[in-house]
Amino acid sequence: MPIVTIQVTREGTTPDRQSVTAEEKAELIKGVSELLLNVLNKPLESTFVVIEEVDTDNWGWGGLPALEYRRQLADKKKDLQSL
Repeated sequence: MPIVTIQVTREGTTPDRQSVTAEEKAELIKGVSELLLNVLNKPLESTFVVIEEVDTDNWGWGGLPALEYRRQLADKKKDLQSL
């Protein structure tokens, strides 16, 4: 019985949204379940998928909170484009 946990930041895919939509979550659940069926022959009814939305304040990489990391990355891209 596989249990898959997907963690995503709590933000939408467009600036006007604050979370992943129910439709997007359904697609994730379907896709992961089908992948386990196709690769490991795990029946759909025995696969559990948990989607956790994490506030961006609780998410980070590169030693920085996520939003600060993204700001710095955007600044670097701007600097490279201006060369």
